[in-house]
Amino acid sequence: MTHDSQGTPVYGSAVTKVEPFGVDHIPDSERHGKPSSQFFVWFAAGLNFPVILLGFSATWFGLSFATAVGAIVVGAAVGAVLMAVMSRMGVRLGVPQQIQARGPLGFFGNFLPVAYINVFSGVGWAAVTVILGGKAFAELSHLPYWLCALLLTMVELVVAIFGYNMINFLQRALTYVLTPLFVLITVVAVARGGSLFEANPQADGYVGAAGGSITLGGWFLAFLVAWAPFASDYSRYLPDTAKVVRQTTWYTGLGNFLTICWLGILGVVVGASASSTDTITALHELMGPFAVPALVAVGLSALAQNFLNVYGGAISVQTLKIPVTRTQAVAAICVLAYAISLWGASGTEDKFKVFLNLTAYFIAPFAAVLLIDFYLGGRSDPRRIAELYDRSRIVDWGLAAWAGGVAASVPFWQSSIYTGAFASAYPGAGDLSMLVAAAVAVVVYLLTYRLKPLWRRPGGEQASASDEREDHAAEMAGRA
Repeated sequence: MTHDSQGTPVYGSAVTKVEPFGVDHIPDSERHGKPSSQFFVWFAAGLNFPVILLGFSATWFGLSFATAVGAIVVGAAVGAVLMAVMSRMGVRLGVPQQIQARGPLGFFGNFLPVAYINVFSGVGWAAVTVILGGKAFAELSHLPYWLCALLLTMVELVVAIFGYNMINFLQRALTYVLTPLFVLITVVAVARGGSLFEANPQADGYVGAAGGSITLGGWFLAFLVAWAPFASDYSRYLPDTAKVVRQTTWYTGLGNFLTICWLGILGVVVGASASSTDTITALHELMGPFAVPALVAVGLSALAQNFLNVYGGAISVQTLKIPVTRTQAVAAICVLAYAISLWGASGTEDKFKVFLNLTAYFIAPFAAVLLIDFYLGGRSDPRRIAELYDRSRIVDWGLAAWAGGVAASVPFWQSSIYTGAFASAYPGAGDLSMLVAAAVAVVVYLLTYRLKPLWRRPGGEQASASDEREDHAAEMAGRA
């Protein structure tokens, strides 16, 4: 571990020091911070234009204003509870969410879901956010989009390299900066283009009030589900006490719920008046003389979200035991996200919704397995942390639970690139994919969690400990 022989912290609360930890367990000597930090981390991350974009869809579904608001509140509430519980897991165990998944899935069984869910999701979300932020700054400054996107990416790269403390510090600062800007957007947007409306059965996407509200609410749930594999990454340094665990739960849930509801409902209110299919252009037109602060808000909010995307993605790369340092992983993710942002700058809205669905369908059963393993499988016991670094546990039954959940959800998928058989036959049911995936994953887990691991290597913990010492030595050499 990265602390001296007397247990004196070498990282502590230093903001301008590069974080020395990667996927290590955080020792007690390095535990610091307040639970309220989680409110600022997630409140700032939620102050993001894609949330407003999702709210625009209410009129496309032909939902009434009241139905759309109800769907958003329910989706945000369920997602906020999920985030709150997974954040609390980080306080208790002191390891990233991605490492926690080694418990139910096995050391190497965890590779496939982490590679797809965490790395793919981290890169994809970073690209989506760079697109919106880059467009906002390009509209504001009249500089080329590619240059604005590049500058955003460079800032994200530097902050993610500094790591945990720097991110917490800037998320708090961005909360204070972004909140009044988004309040201004809310007031002006509602005054200039807001309206309440009734249901519209003639709308292009109308499938009935029930199906439309399930799908719309599911999108807001999916937005938070996409954060779930990273929730513990930003709470794992907090002191493991009963009070801190309890307060972290509340602060995390509240920070997520408030912003998702606020901006989602704002999107519903102003969606009917949007005159452009490009969201940044629509925002510019809607805000009129207040367009400058609105575009500044969107550009800065890209940073608040992407600090987390890039940092969490880099930890995921290290979880896969790829022989790179965290700094190298951050750089790789930023390069990939920037390249994708250049390709995806047009048609952002449709690509965003496809990406949102394809990540949520895979993340929902992953999160379900982690949660039930933590509470029912005994993973909440810190004495079992060593199992998360035990290479002899190659594959465990949690991988089967995750894969079973994903497979069972395929007939229910609703996406512009693929629509499942059930979804095609019963469009009025809405998008049930995440619910089916999570439920099946839980059932498979309950049927198998008491069984012996699917694949265990001879040699057990002794060989595993030797492997981990070698990995740790190589990681320390890479940092140097």
